[in-house]
Amino acid sequence: MVEKCFKVDGMTCQHCVNTVKRALYAVEGVSHVDVSLEEGKVRVHMEKDIPSHLLKSAVEEWGYRVLGEI
Repeated sequence: MVEKCFKVDGMTCQHCVNTVKRALYAVEGVSHVDVSLEEGKVRVHMEKDIPSHLLKSAVEEWGYRVLGEI
């Protein structure tokens, strides 16, 4: 299993967390998503390596900003 972690700006509540999770689960190959609202971090578990720009686009389509991979 492959894992990537991102810093995401703009999440302010549980609804934001759920939206980011939904956006990432819609990307083919994503198997699990962990979101820390307090830290602004998103950890994505994947069945295969998915290019970071695809994950970033999925999140940013919903109005959040990916600050970078950590």
